[in-house]
Amino acid sequence: MAKTAQHPVLVVMGVSGSGKSTVAGLVASRLGWDLAEGDDLHPPANVAKMHSGQPLTDDDRWPWLESIADWIRAHTASGTPGVITCSALKKRYRDVLRGEGVVFVFLEGTKDRISDRLASRHGHFMPPALLASQFEALEAPTEDENFISLSVTATPAEEAQEVIDRLGLEASRSTRP
Repeated sequence: MAKTAQHPVLVVMGVSGSGKSTVAGLVASRLGWDLAEGDDLHPPANVAKMHSGQPLTDDDRWPWLESIADWIRAHTASGTPGVITCSALKKRYRDVLRGEGVVFVFLEGTKDRISDRLASRHGHFMPPALLASQFEALEAPTEDENFISLSVTATPAEEAQEVIDRLGLEASRSTRP
């Protein structure tokens, strides 16, 4: 089980199409926490490269990961809880993002399940053709990392509630029914 700080930053991670944005949005909304879409922090050149069907290299990813790490550090330093999405596929990427109060939420699923989700998604710059490269790059979190893992077999609402329950988090007063 992941260790949870009083004001954690959750990094919702996994391959493209695993539901990071949806689950992160639901968790942040239910908790009344800040939310950031990691994809929005990609430099335009990265977006153009992925849109054209080319996988990113590590050199492409480092500036993007540093931007995400800056967001995380600002939140942990101020004691402001938050949720951010990031594929964080490799351990060395997560090492850039790790810190006191950071919990990785790994959304994992089979290639077939994720492929079905990608096929029904429209308007995203990450084409389904790049899914194989994401699975090839994926290094699942290990016991030395602060994480929880969820199978993407439930609805996004159920997955979001599972995150909240497993980490023992409480909805903010303004978001409680």
